[in-house]
Amino acid sequence: MRSLLLICILTLVVPSPAGAQEVFVLPGYDETIEWLESINWWGEELRGEQLETPRTLLVAISSTWREEAPQLPVDVKKELFYRCLLPLVAHANAMVLDRRDRLAQADDELARGEALAAADIERLRQMAVLLRIRTAEEAEAVTEAAEWREVIAEALYRLDVIPPGLALAQAATESGWGTSRFAVEANALFGQWTFGGEGLAPSQQRKELGDYRIAAFEWPFDSVRGYFLNLSSHPAYEDFRRIRAELKAAGKPLSSLALADGLLRYSERGQEYVDELKGIIRTNHFDLADAATQRDEPLGFAFGVQGEEAAREAREWIEQLKKSGESEEIIARMRLE
Repeated sequence: MRSLLLICILTLVVPSPAGAQEVFVLPGYDETIEWLESINWWGEELRGEQLETPRTLLVAISSTWREEAPQLPVDVKKELFYRCLLPLVAHANAMVLDRRDRLAQADDELARGEALAAADIERLRQMAVLLRIRTAEEAEAVTEAAEWREVIAEALYRLDVIPPGLALAQAATESGWGTSRFAVEANALFGQWTFGGEGLAPSQQRKELGDYRIAAFEWPFDSVRGYFLNLSSHPAYEDFRRIRAELKAAGKPLSSLALADGLLRYSERGQEYVDELKGIIRTNHFDLADAATQRDEPLGFAFGVQGEEAAREAREWIEQLKKSGESEEIIARMRLE
């Protein structure tokens, strides 16, 4: 039996009203493929039919994936990457749509002359800062309905779904299909830079660019969340947001190939980088995922272990977390709602 190379699928269902939790630990590669097939979530030839992703999120990348991935057939390695990352992106898009619904509801209330609840105002202030619409001081000073509606309109422009095919292509190129040191050690899937001494330093850091590092994340989903926030807020990606808005206004689907043209400034390589992204999308048929959504099922999690002994230890650890209540605290810390 071959060991599991990217993930041990561990589906930890969020507690039901009765407090029950269901855990599946699959300690081997063959068992993992079999399980993915059993839930209709495996097979490159089926991607066009499988447009609803499981609500099972990867929460750790196996420390051995970097060394073992090259031993896999390339198509299997890529398919594992696709099957693990797409649910994360679909979940991020679901969260975006939820936030957009809340924004639209707040705007409707203001249009009717109604006062927003204090909690709604606080959320708007936080969003205004996160999306770089207002500074913290400016957001705190907003009180009038008309100005809040301006903030909401800008937030709705900036915060919108990202075609999963584009996210998959960027993660593939930025993380080496999840095998980079930054991906394995820091859950960094999109090569986002940070300054101030935090994150992981590149082995060949260019001193003329300052003390830049690759941002580190506690969970893979945090990296996806950071990527979404980056494209939604950074001035460098205004072209991306403009193209997306124009496609929506014209009633056209949000295409990963079309939106790749808005990422000239994501890399110093400019057009060469954009052309590479488009090549990855076409070659790997990532654009089939552009319409992907989530299944209506309980939220679950997946994390990387290797072999039967690690699986046994994982089961024991999970049971301890459940008994102590720490599992619920961890889920809350992940901010998945």
